[in-house]
Amino acid sequence: MKIKQTSFQLFHVLKTVLFLLFFANFSCQKTSKIEQEISKLDVGLNIERFDQMFASSTASDLPDLKQNYPFLFSKKYTDSVWIRRMNDSIQLLQNRAVDSVFEDFSATESEIISFYQHLKYYNKAFKTPRLITVLSDVDYRNKVIITDSIVLISLDTYLGEEHEFYESFYDYIKQNLNKDQIVSDLATSYAEQLIYQPTRSTFLEEMIYFGKQLYLKDLWIPFKDNNEKIGYLPAQYQWAEDNEFYIWQYFVEKELLYDTDRKLLSRFIMPAPFSRFNLELDSESPGRLGQYMGWQIVKSYMKNNPTSVLQMLRMEADDIFNNAKFKPKK
Repeated sequence: MKIKQTSFQLFHVLKTVLFLLFFANFSCQKTSKIEQEISKLDVGLNIERFDQMFASSTASDLPDLKQNYPFLFSKKYTDSVWIRRMNDSIQLLQNRAVDSVFEDFSATESEIISFYQHLKYYNKAFKTPRLITVLSDVDYRNKVIITDSIVLISLDTYLGEEHEFYESFYDYIKQNLNKDQIVSDLATSYAEQLIYQPTRSTFLEEMIYFGKQLYLKDLWIPFKDNNEKIGYLPAQYQWAEDNEFYIWQYFVEKELLYDTDRKLLSRFIMPAPFSRFNLELDSESPGRLGQYMGWQIVKSYMKNNPTSVLQMLRMEADDIFNNAKFKPKK
């Protein structure tokens, strides 16, 4: 009898494993088919390298530049200002730096096109904008600017974390000043426009807001690693995964979810060198762990509920959390 029961158990386990393998294979085939469809979409994107145009221009070229790119030339400055800038030593230094990093733009262009193909697939009404590369005097707070018809990407904010231009910046800022982050920053900017969440007063609402952003990145840039989506180094993302259970336990035990203390933003949401649990392990942790946990909650919700992405983006944080069936990894 004992042998029969053991055999039955083994059979049950084997059947479960086979089902899971079949389901995983079916899901992979479905994902692969979607990706094939996406790769065939023509988004008609033409990347305009204004940074190169300006770098190679002379005073005689200025009228044409102003006519084609009037939004890049403030009317409060006279032509003499722009002409002096063409020959300014700092401007020339930035030109050389960008040329050295983006001499071959093909890999970056391929990722940008793939991002817009995914965006178009999930939003059929989306219209491809003019995408223009510029220099911004290393304004890392505005690396990407988007409107309905124009997108500006400041290439001098993606030269690599070790670049001399960034020597005075904190490490947690420098680590995302590399060209691999361009499509992730593009996705963030578009996600901010789509998410409707009028109230963000509690810690949970902040977590879910950023969780929605990161879930959209799962759809729009699946070709990027998870650490790149959230802007972590690989070791930082691994730390978050390894300690997910304990992070969640801390949030729950300290009753932070419905806390409205805005200091929680600097501790767990906004860019920072590390998250602040006020424990000895703080210096080992990456910043923005509240965003990471919000991401896991939203992913769990979408996995366990038959909801469209658009519906989810408009849902209240409480509704998502209460129906997510979220269980942190141990």
